[in-house]
Parts: sequence; structure tokens; C-alpha cells
Amino acid sequence: MSSCLEIQKLNIRFPKHDGTSHWAVQDLDLVIPSGKVVGLVGESGSGKSITSLSILRLLNPQTTSLDGKILFGGKNILTLPDEDLRSIRGSQIAMIFQEPMTSLNPVLSIGYQLTEGLKLHKKMSANEANERALHLLNLVGLPRPDQKLKAYPHELSGGQRQRVMIAMAISCEPQLLIADEPTTALDVTIQRQILDLLQKLQADMGLSMLFITHDLSLIRKMADEVTVLHKGKRVESGVTEEIFRQPRHAYTKGLLNCRPQMHPDVRRLPTVSDYMDAAGNEKSFDVNSLGHKAQPTKASAPALLEVKNLSKFYPMKSTWFWQKKEFVKAVDEVSFQISPGRILGLVGESGSGKTTLGRTLLRLIEPTSGEVLYRGQNLLTLPAEQLRRLRQKIQIVFQDPYSSLNPRLTIGRAMTEPMQAHGLYANDTERRQRAEHLMEKVGLDPKFLARYPHEFSGGQRQRICIARALSVNPEFVVCDESVSALDVSVQAQILNLLLDLKEDMGLTYIFISHDLSVVKFIADDVAVMSQGKIVEMGPAADVYSHPKNEYTQKLLSSIL
Repeated sequence: MSSCLEIQKLNIRFPKHDGTSHWAVQDLDLVIPSGKVVGLVGESGSGKSITSLSILRLLNPQTTSLDGKILFGGKNILTLPDEDLRSIRGSQIAMIFQEPMTSLNPVLSIGYQLTEGLKLHKKMSANEANERALHLLNLVGLPRPDQKLKAYPHELSGGQRQRVMIAMAISCEPQLLIADEPTTALDVTIQRQILDLLQKLQADMGLSMLFITHDLSLIRKMADEVTVLHKGKRVESGVTEEIFRQPRHAYTKGLLNCRPQMHPDVRRLPTVSDYMDAAGNEKSFDVNSLGHKAQPTKASAPALLEVKNLSKFYPMKSTWFWQKKEFVKAVDEVSFQISPGRILGLVGESGSGKTTLGRTLLRLIEPTSGEVLYRGQNLLTLPAEQLRRLRQKIQIVFQDPYSSLNPRLTIGRAMTEPMQAHGLYANDTERRQRAEHLMEKVGLDPKFLARYPHEFSGGQRQRICIARALSVNPEFVVCDESVSALDVSVQAQILNLLLDLKEDMGLTYIFISHDLSVVKFIADDVAVMSQGKIVEMGPAADVYSHPKNEYTQKLLSSIL
């Protein structure tokens, strides 16, 4: 079979000021056959995205050193003149980037951005380009395409923006399509739609595709062949089904077994470190050593948190005084309760009201109506001073750990500041000791307290945010999509950590997520939200095995 693109002995390194180099990719060989999908998997930092950027020479030559060959159409892309390279980018090789909001220009309309490439590469007139753009938006299943052409990126949802990116990528009918984490952080239903769309386009157009992800369940659905990267090196490659049935390398085994759906009844999830040591040597590991999940008993203690008819409405637009005012009902008459020591999983698509509900419970967003009773006290009517004191007992871990940490504060300052605000511990020395203890508890070196947020990986920052939330000794924690953008191995570590902390400190959680496999693993009870309402709620095992609501059934059918 002929190859569409061939990478030979690719090396990518970033020279440092001290004369040494950081090797991002080392001696990588990769072949993408014509008309086939090749998956590239590995954790963050393994070299996946760097490899994809090097194919289009999008890395800064001032800060990056590349050598080897990237052969496309018999020519080495790394040595092509700039003019020849421009004729390939977007026309013969196209790329779908990971984050569509940052990839689309916020000040240009969707129509302008779609037609720009058509005019440049296909020499189309404005009318021809507009007709082609409308056809492309229809092709990717975007509703009301004529209106979407006039819209700006911020007016579209995440799934719609991703469809626009796909339309732009296929507009010039490329030979090779690079999809870099195209479904990260999308809802399961939107994710399924995007993957089905990519599969259909690939089959209809005979595209070759490089599909990059850290989620192996997506690779199994999409790819004919797969290459596994670890610390910039290829550790395993082959036919996808063979890799899944009989992985040879310890790292591949670890990645495959980190997924929650692989072990639905274990007490803890395995991680990559269970299968290989720091030097990369394989370790013998028995899944049975993880223990079995205890069946949760029915809640008998009085509710720690009770929510009654909670609502949060946002006015859509200002109207004349005789017109009826219109509202977006983000949270609509929601009622539930949580007993101490239990975990309530809150699931639903983007826009269903999950995050708004979580933040309204803590009065980070002021509700429109209803009651939130914490140990019998209504949080919504508490005076400001009493609420401030009570915040010690109720904490939140946000979705994005980087934006929730102050970049100008050291980790030590970020962790001791809440203790100081609530008057905990006698002096700074005791608060520092408490911070060091919490760092150890979340699996980080106490020496890291002197560092700043940008010096940590995403998984490490999320551990820091958990430690900071625990610094004031809370009883109740809202975890808002706290593992959604993490690698499967790091995700497994954070989930294990949350369960350990629950047992050690007697915590109660609301765990908000769009990943139903994760919620099934961690939650005792599940509440399903749609359009601001809870449409189904009950013990996790019952909801997953016998869903009653049609919306719940639709969500569960989308799990890969």
C-alpha cells in the first residue's frame, strides 16, 4: 500500500540557555498509508502535538531544532522553500486544532474565515466561495448554515465551533487531515457526533488521517493503526485491534488499564506506575490487588446538604414594559439531598446547568429562588459574615486549575492564605507545616511550595487545587469537571486521591462531569441534568443499568 506521508528518524529538541537541550521527539518513524487512519497516543508531554506541528512546520525555527525527514509527495517538508510550503498548508495537508475557540479569529465572521482559504488555494470568486462554504457547513451538519456564515466564533457552542474547524480543514479537499485532540472536553453526545462525522468524511473523501489523542477508547473507534509515544519515543505500533487485544509494552498496558470502564467494580484505578517503574522497566501487577468496590449502603444519616426548589434564571434581553420578559432557566426548580460521606455525581451535556448549580450552592452565583440547607442552615439567607465563616466547611475545585491559581503567588502562599483568612492555626509556621502535610497527602514534594503555578503540569496543578481546598478542613467539596482535561493516567491518580481523601477526612462530594464512565466509577448516587432540571436521580448502579429517562438512555448510548 502506498504511503501518504512518511516520517523518518524525526528529532525535535528545544535548546536551553545552559547549552543542553530538551528532547521532545527522538528518532521517530511513522508511516500514514493512503486512505487510512493512524492514531498517535500518549500522555501530555509525550510529543504528539509537537510531531503534528512539525509536519506543517508550525514550530518556531528560532527556538526549535529539527532533523530527519518528513516525506510528502516525494518531497521532504523540512527542506521545502516557504513558497512551496504555503501551497501545501491548508490545501494538501490540513489540521483540526485542539481548541477551536483559540484557533478561530474572534473578530472575523465564520463565513470570512471559511472562504479565505478557498479564494487563496482554489482561486474561487466571492460567490463561488460562499456557495462552497454553505455546502461545507451543511456537510458537517451545522443547523441554519446561512445564519452561521454571518456569526462570530463566540456565538457558537463548542461542538459547533469544532464543526466549523472541520469544515475549514476539508474545504480544499486535502490528501491528509491531522486531527489534534478534536474532541477533548466535549460532551459524550457531541463527541460521538464529531467522531461519526470524521469517520464519514474520511470514508467519503478517501482521506488519510493522523488522529491524535490521549484517550484510547477514541483510537479504537477511529484508527486502523496506532503508534504509542512515551517521552518522545515510539514504544509500540501496529494494527489497532492487535494492540488493544495484546499490548506488548508496559506503558501501553498501563494506558489501557487506567480507563474506568475497564474495571467497573474495583476500589481504586490502576495507573501507569503500577505497570512500569521510573526507568521504564515493566512491573508485575495483578488487578485483583486493587480490591473490590464496597456496595454503598443506603443513606441513613440526616442530610448534610438539602436543596429545595433551587432556581437560577438569566434575562435574555431587555424588553418593553408591556412585553413579557424572557429568561434562560439555567437551573429550574431543582431539589435533592446528600448524606454525609457520600458522593453525588452530576452529569449532563454542556448547557444543562451542572456548573451553574454547583456554583449557586456555594453562593458564588446568587440564585433566583429556592433554599440550600447546610446542616439545617439556609445558605441563601445567611448574613455575609456568617456565610464567610461557613465557607470554611464548603469548598470547590474548579475545572481549570491554571486559571484558578494566582500566577503571581507561590503555591505556599496560595495554600496558607485561606488558612490565615479563616484564622486557622496559631502562626505562619503552623500554617506552613499544614501546607507541607497536605502536599505530601496529594502526592507532591513539600519543596514545591516555593514554586509558581506555571512550573507544574496540569495534573500537578489539579492536585495543588485539591490541597488548597482541603487547607481549611472542609466537610463538603464541589468538584467541577476537575478531571475532564487530564490524561487517563493522571485522571486515575486524581480519582484515587479523591477517594482516599474522602475516607481519611470524611468528606462529602458533588462530582460534576460529562464523562459518564468516570462518574460511574466514583459516585454513590447520580443525578442527570437536562435544560436546568434533574430528569433522573438514584443510586449509580441503578441509573446506569436501568435508565428510565429517554435523555439518560441517550447519554449512556454515547459512551464509547
